[in-house]
Amino acid sequence: MGHRDVGILHPGAMGARVAAQAVAAGAVVWWLPQGRSAASRDRAVEYGLRSAASIRELAATCEVVLSVCPPAAALDVAGQVAAAGFRGVYVDANAVSPERMAEITGVFEDGAVTVVDGGITGPPPRETGRTRLYLSGDDTAVARVSALFDGTALTPVTLAGPIGRASALKSAFAAYNKISYALAAQACALADGHGVLDDLLDLAKQMLPDTPLAATAHLAAAGPRAWRWEPEMREIARACRGAGVSSVFAEAAAETFARWEAHKDDPSVTGEQLIADLVQGTPSSMSCDRTGLPSR
Repeated sequence: MGHRDVGILHPGAMGARVAAQAVAAGAVVWWLPQGRSAASRDRAVEYGLRSAASIRELAATCEVVLSVCPPAAALDVAGQVAAAGFRGVYVDANAVSPERMAEITGVFEDGAVTVVDGGITGPPPRETGRTRLYLSGDDTAVARVSALFDGTALTPVTLAGPIGRASALKSAFAAYNKISYALAAQACALADGHGVLDDLLDLAKQMLPDTPLAATAHLAAAGPRAWRWEPEMREIARACRGAGVSSVFAEAAAETFARWEAHKDDPSVTGEQLIADLVQGTPSSMSCDRTGLPSR
């Protein structure tokens, strides 16, 4: 397959690595540097992304646009792309509910855009076999997107059926994977409140060694990501309600992650700090940026 122009909005740590895989497979990947952080600009240079002067230029240049952004911003980003006059394949690869995915699809109602539902599981792709991009929707468009990542560290997986299936699978997987961090923190806070935290950690190391409960260092990984995970839990709660399933676990996890939003993108936060945020009973931040876009 020859030259392909692909746009990506707005690449944080995950999106930039996804873009890097498309570049490695031969695509020319465009992004919007306006308003982005120095870290985002550095990643763009490192991974060989090209700068577009405006979203209209990106929309006019690209055949495929990938949206990889925090879930709270997904609908707004779709609206921006639609308003820019894009005509091509739009891939929403965000952690949104099937219901939100239907709203995003509805943004492109003039028929000029084919929407593909995407769900990324695993860490930012660096090595093969760890990160998947699930895709559902129009067969031709899905095949076109899948081909962008053939032979890369991001493994495309096609789910037969309509838009919403990829988002549903991502929601179900994230519900188990990320709520486990909230449960671990809750258990540690309970144990700490009764003076048996060290005993709990020792027990977990013996009985549950590969879980967030086994070490506060493992638990700490949730802190810098909590600002993204909180709105993702709201989306999972919505997906649960859409399936007639109780949403209380996801809503409780969202409340937990909201208490950690002051630790946004802070790699120095410790598991002990996260536990303390719950024990003290006061959310650590109510003033952080809630727009859902990465820090600028």
